Amino acid sequence: MNGADLVRIVDAIRREKNIDAEVVFQGIEAALASAAKKHFGTAEEAVVSINRETGDIEATLNGQLLDPAVLGRIAAQTAKQVIIQKIRDAERASLMADYGDQIGTIVSGQVTRVDRGNGIVNLGRGEGFLPRSEQIPGETLHVGDRIRAIIIEVREAGSGVKIVLSRVHPELIIRLFELEVPEVADRIIQVEGIAREAGHRTKVAVSSVDSRVDAVGACVGIRGSRIKNIVEEVAGEKIDIVRFNESPQVFIANGLKPAEVKEILLNRDINRATVLVSEDQLSLAIGKRGQNVRLAARLSGWNIDIMTPAEYDEQRATAMEQMADIEAVTPDLINELMAAGYISLADVVEVDPETLSRLAGVDAEQAQQIIAQVAERVAELEAQAAEREAEEAAAAEEAADAEAAAKESGDEEAPAEEGADEEAPAEEGADEGTPAEEGAGEETPAEEGADEEAPDEEPESEDTETDAQVSDDVEPDEPEIEETEAEPAADEQEAAAEPGAVEPDEAEIEETET
Repeated sequence: MNGADLVRIVDAIRREKNIDAEVVFQGIEAALASAAKKHFGTAEEAVVSINRETGDIEATLNGQLLDPAVLGRIAAQTAKQVIIQKIRDAERASLMADYGDQIGTIVSGQVTRVDRGNGIVNLGRGEGFLPRSEQIPGETLHVGDRIRAIIIEVREAGSGVKIVLSRVHPELIIRLFELEVPEVADRIIQVEGIAREAGHRTKVAVSSVDSRVDAVGACVGIRGSRIKNIVEEVAGEKIDIVRFNESPQVFIANGLKPAEVKEILLNRDINRATVLVSEDQLSLAIGKRGQNVRLAARLSGWNIDIMTPAEYDEQRATAMEQMADIEAVTPDLINELMAAGYISLADVVEVDPETLSRLAGVDAEQAQQIIAQVAERVAELEAQAAEREAEEAAAAEEAADAEAAAKESGDEEAPAEEGADEEAPAEEGADEGTPAEEGAGEETPAEEGADEEAPDEEPESEDTETDAQVSDDVEPDEPEIEETEAEPAADEQEAAAEPGAVEPDEAEIEETET
């Protein structure tokens, strides 16, 4: 290889790896020196220098010039490994320098691989690692997807650099606003705060330093064009833009929208806000699984309690009764605490002794004693509430067991009743299958029994009794035949009136007697 080719190769490596050319030249010189030492087996190091302009190599060992071409294949492999290692070290240092200062900035890349839910993103010079825990819930990555994420960590891992990305960090929303809303990037509109539950909802508080610029309108854009792009980037996550206000009452009310707030009572000593809403606005203010009030509390920095006016009055009255039972709490102190916004014993426990001493007009030691007594009372009430819950749970469990037992016993009785019902139709079927004439004969078992006993007592009167029985059977059979056969013909009626019409009955009676 001539010097010009060496210079060209070094320049290509410099551009591709974004490392200094001097680092590459030094790596080549160190590799050639190591190869010469291994080839000649000397303890002394060879001195190698490369002309940075022409690429000519000059090597000396013990003052004698060496020709790099005579080093051999093994020495060349050694030189290659040394050069590769030097370039990797230089590239790693370059990546650390580039991305180490970009923590908190947004980057875009293409997903190249998905391994067990973790995404590998091509960022250009390096690869970003997007763990499953930093992905938006419900989002599925596919190879080839282009995504935006924020860099949260850069560290050396083995021989490379690990760039950890995140799509659930709140800073991602702010960076997306800076990309989509020029006023935010120019600091005309300032993001005062953000509260996010990735994949579900985000609340962003904004304000404008220019009275001519509407902060909320500029972030939304014409027909929602700006906010729509941000929502699409975060997989359809809902974003609420809240107008910031210096007044906590106004800011909290804005943060709880779309719910309408009646009144907000602040207790600055324990940083608690009691928000009163109407009954029909209560569920809207709380939100699904408490999401709306939870995000509003994070955004405003206040602990928010939401209740209706009736609930507030009831809790206030209960607190006054409970405080009156405590010996150290005087009626004047109760009024002072109620006026300051302490509407429960738990609020009094949270107050510091200095504040309570100021309200009660006592020293810090007495205030500490009051707080201790209130804490004991709170513990007693919590224990009583726990006992009631346990009793209710036990009662509910017993009721459930009794209901299950009753259901099982009912299931066992049902088959027996069904079996009895099945037997009854069988008997009815037997009765229905018997002709009308037979049914008429079966209705007089006593007479039949008498007929059977008659031959033993009076054999000579058998024919007489038979004729009498036949005549008796004919009379009830005639109306049944008329009901069964609708509109019989005239000749059939005449045949029924003749003695021959009863011949089937006579034969049947004879078989029965036999």
